[in-house]
Amino acid sequence: TGGDPGADVDTLVYDAGRPVLVVPHAGPLVTTFRRVLLAWNGSKEAARAAFDALPFISEADKTDILVIDPPETLDEAPEAAGAEIAAALSRHGANVSVSVQKSGASSVDDIIQERIAESGADLLVLGAYSHSWLRQLLFGGVTRTVLRTANVAAFLSR
Repeated sequence: TGGDPGADVDTLVYDAGRPVLVVPHAGPLVTTFRRVLLAWNGSKEAARAAFDALPFISEADKTDILVIDPPETLDEAPEAAGAEIAAALSRHGANVSVSVQKSGASSVDDIIQERIAESGADLLVLGAYSHSWLRQLLFGGVTRTVLRTANVAAFLSR
């Protein structure tokens, strides 16, 4: 069709109504999904992705929950971000750890890519399009960047 194949993936993820597993275009994917990275921002999309990916997460050797720039509230210290999802996943037999990171001058997608490399993750679980479709279209976003640059499989739900 001559169009951008990435746009087709964007549309599929946005409209599917089901989780989508996107594999890197760079070559064959040979993995056992033993190390999972869950990008957690507390959104309903992130929660849905975490529980949709539960079969992978509960079978993994290790799941790292990455929280970037958690909101500071009076009820909860930033360091506690991710604790509830970690406890919920643990109740399902998952081996989880939480790491909280400030983005500083780095983009969220760069931090996710760095964490994938550091942790040796072979599956990224991400809540897709937690901002409006129009905003994503106009300004890009983490989901779009991850779909284009991730060198590991990405499990997305919205």
